[in-house]
Amino acid sequence: MQLENILVTGRLYQDMARMLQGKQMNKNFRFVEEDEVCRDDFFWADVYVGFRPTAYFEFGNIRWVHSLGAGVDSFLFNREWKEDVLLTRTIGSFGRQISEYCLSYILRDLQCHDVYGWYQSQQQWKPLAPKPLQEQRIVIYGTGMIGQELAKHLRFFGAQSIGISLSGRAKPHFTDVVPVGRAKEVLPKADWVISTLPLTQQTYRLFSEEIFSYVKNAGFINVGRGDTVDEVALLNALESRHLRLAILDVFTKEPLPLESPLWQHPNVIITPHISALTSPEEAVRCFLETLQNIEMNKPLHNRVDIRKGY
Repeated sequence: MQLENILVTGRLYQDMARMLQGKQMNKNFRFVEEDEVCRDDFFWADVYVGFRPTAYFEFGNIRWVHSLGAGVDSFLFNREWKEDVLLTRTIGSFGRQISEYCLSYILRDLQCHDVYGWYQSQQQWKPLAPKPLQEQRIVIYGTGMIGQELAKHLRFFGAQSIGISLSGRAKPHFTDVVPVGRAKEVLPKADWVISTLPLTQQTYRLFSEEIFSYVKNAGFINVGRGDTVDEVALLNALESRHLRLAILDVFTKEPLPLESPLWQHPNVIITPHISALTSPEEAVRCFLETLQNIEMNKPLHNRVDIRKGY
């Protein structure tokens, strides 16, 4: 596939313009703010590069879409996809970033940071024994590249991870992997439940009243996609103590609406979708590698399976 006209948009478009400037690529580029992308751009371009479709996205003459993020649900979920258009995604340090994010909050909890902060404010000297990470039972939903990286980091600290996936196939770094249908066998013993799941028809609102009912006073971390969680069921699980803590980086609506009860809940920690960010350097590197592989007809390790949604 030979490609000539490349449309780049999204929050990194200016950084990418600066970094690609001067490269001898023999390509035509348009670097455009999302709100300023127009219909003519889609019929001029044969490549679209961005984090999500623009408000008035159409395929036009586009033959390849490259997502600047790891997730592609904004392109595929509840959308029609043109069969002859290639879709790829960015592969970078997301697994490492998410691992560090999850570890930071797990250790904060196990080391009693909040409790000691309160004791300090009250000038109280009350020793508490921290809980060792290696004794924590951790269930990770999603056993792809990010889930495997997370399991690897946890294993370094001696913690064992059980993976849950659609297939239940064994994957590196997990003590065991079980299919979604057997989740109720492992969730009652979990100290932590972590979701790295993409958003697909199969994962939409997967974390429901039923799933949370199997959990017994565990911590929950969502670094996957917001729409995999029924937020009402999540709040009910917190009130019923099926969950004792929820660390949420992704939400059904982003930014999280001001009226959401999650903001004020004492057992919820909110971060603004920052557990894994695409850097300009990673964006340009992966884009250029993918472009080269496409034009040289080499295998694409970041090609998205449209039917699966990831």
